Amino acid sequence: MLRCNRTNLVIPFMICVICAVWFVWWMFLTEGRAMATLWSNWQVSLTMLLGSLIAGATSEGGGAVAFPVFTKLLGVGPQDAKIFSLAIQSVGMTSASLFIVLSRIPVDWRVVRWATVGGIAGICLGCIVLSPIISPDVTKMLFTVIVTSFAITLIALNRGIQLRHQHMPVHGVLECCLLLLFGFIGGVVSGLVGNGIDIITFSLMVLLFRISEKVATPTSVVLMAINALVGFYLYVFVLDGFTLQIKTYWLAAVPVVVVGAPLGALLCSRMSRAAIANFLIALIALEFFSSIAIIEFNSTVIILSLLVFCCLSYVYYLMYRTDHYRQILFNQNS
Repeated sequence: MLRCNRTNLVIPFMICVICAVWFVWWMFLTEGRAMATLWSNWQVSLTMLLGSLIAGATSEGGGAVAFPVFTKLLGVGPQDAKIFSLAIQSVGMTSASLFIVLSRIPVDWRVVRWATVGGIAGICLGCIVLSPIISPDVTKMLFTVIVTSFAITLIALNRGIQLRHQHMPVHGVLECCLLLLFGFIGGVVSGLVGNGIDIITFSLMVLLFRISEKVATPTSVVLMAINALVGFYLYVFVLDGFTLQIKTYWLAAVPVVVVGAPLGALLCSRMSRAAIANFLIALIALEFFSSIAIIEFNSTVIILSLLVFCCLSYVYYLMYRTDHYRQILFNQNS
C-alpha cells in the first residue's frame, strides 16, 4: 500500500516541479518578454516538443532532434547547435531523470557510475580540445554517422535478440573498463555534437551485456542528463560559449522540454519495443538522406565518415556476436 501511494504521488509532484519551473521562467522573462520569446522562436519550441518526447522515451537525447534541425533547417552553426543541445538537455533530461527515479523505473546505477566517470573526461576533451579544430561539415556528418550506425543496434533488436538481464550480469574489472571506455567515447561525441553518450552506452548495454531495453533506456537517459549538465556548465562558466542568441533559443524551449521529457519517459513505459524502434529508425533514415542532400562533401569528410561508420559498425557487430553474457544467464537458470 505504501508503495502504491508513493507511485500515485509521482505525477502530482512532477506537476509541481513543472509549475515551479514555469513560474521561475515567467518571472525571469516577465509577461511581455515571455510571450515574445515564444512567438519569435516558435520553430525552436516546436522542434523541442518532439525532441523532448524522444529524449524521455528513448536512448536518443533531445539533441538528436535539435542538432540536425538547427544545422540543416534553421541555418544555425554546428557549434551553437551543439551548445544549445547540451543546455536544453540539462533541463529536459534532468526532468525525465527525476521522473524515472521517483517512479522507480529500473536503472542500473553501476552502469551510470562508471560510464559517467568516463563521460565527464570525454566531454571535457570534446568541448575544450577537439571542438575548436574540427570543421563544421565534419561535425555535421559525424552526427549522421553516429546515429546511422546506431540504427544497426535497433535493427538487431528488431530481429529478436534475447535481452533478459535486469542489471549488469558481471561487475568485474573488464566490465568497469568497458563502461569507462564507452562512456569516454560517448562523452567525446557529446562534446562535439551535443549528444552521444546515451546512444553509445545503450548499444553496449543491449548488444554486449544483453541488458533489457526497459532498463537500458532509462539508464541512458540518466547518463545523458549528467553529461549534458557537465557540458552546459563548461560552456557557461569555463568556455563562455553560452551566447545571447543561444540563451534566447534555450529560454524558448525550457517550458516545453520540462513537460515533454518526463512525458516521454512515461510513454516509454507504456509503448512496445517495436513501435519505439521503428520510429527511431524512420528518424535516422530521414537524418541520413537529408545529410546526403545538404552537406557539401570533400575527400576529408568522406574518408572520416566512412572510417567512423566502419569502426562503429564493426564494434557493434562484435558485441552482437559475443555470446558470453547470454551464456551467463543460461548457466544461472540451468
